[in-house]
Amino acid sequence: MPIEAGTHTIGPSNGSLKIKTGREGAAAKMGHDLVLGVGSWEATVEGGDSPSFSLTADPGSIEVLEGSGGAKPLSDKDKGDIKKSIAGKVLGSSQITFSSSAVEDNGANMTAKGDLDIAGKSVPVTVPLSANGGKLSGSVKLSQSDFSIKQFSAMMGALKVKDSVEVVVEGQVPTS
Repeated sequence: MPIEAGTHTIGPSNGSLKIKTGREGAAAKMGHDLVLGVGSWEATVEGGDSPSFSLTADPGSIEVLEGSGGAKPLSDKDKGDIKKSIAGKVLGSSQITFSSSAVEDNGANMTAKGDLDIAGKSVPVTVPLSANGGKLSGSVKLSQSDFSIKQFSAMMGALKVKDSVEVVVEGQVPTS
């Protein structure tokens, strides 16, 4: 089901942008696999003969939505410390942006190729997207090291966030 021709905006009011992290290291059992939500973001989808996809996100708006595993549940203080580390040490304050340079549209499935800018570094990525029943969704695995992001670690490196994270975007768009 192709996306309706025209410009469509997705954001927190009609979609979600999430980051899923894992943990590794000798003390991995102590940490948590996290699902992070981005509170301030906007994606623009252009449907029709010249499809395009772009996204901007504020790293300072990232919040912990849930944490699984770990020796103890995440407290509100833990969540606040994680938010502070993400904005201060991991991602900084530069906006995260993606802008497609080419989009292959096969009706219900699209592939957006372009540059993703995170923490001041731009890397070419390919984002598979699907449109089904008015819902646009996409997921891409990223390596933090590709963006020169040092994996967050604790306990003298015995607990680390895995280098690979998954970014998931979903939102409502009109389909034809």
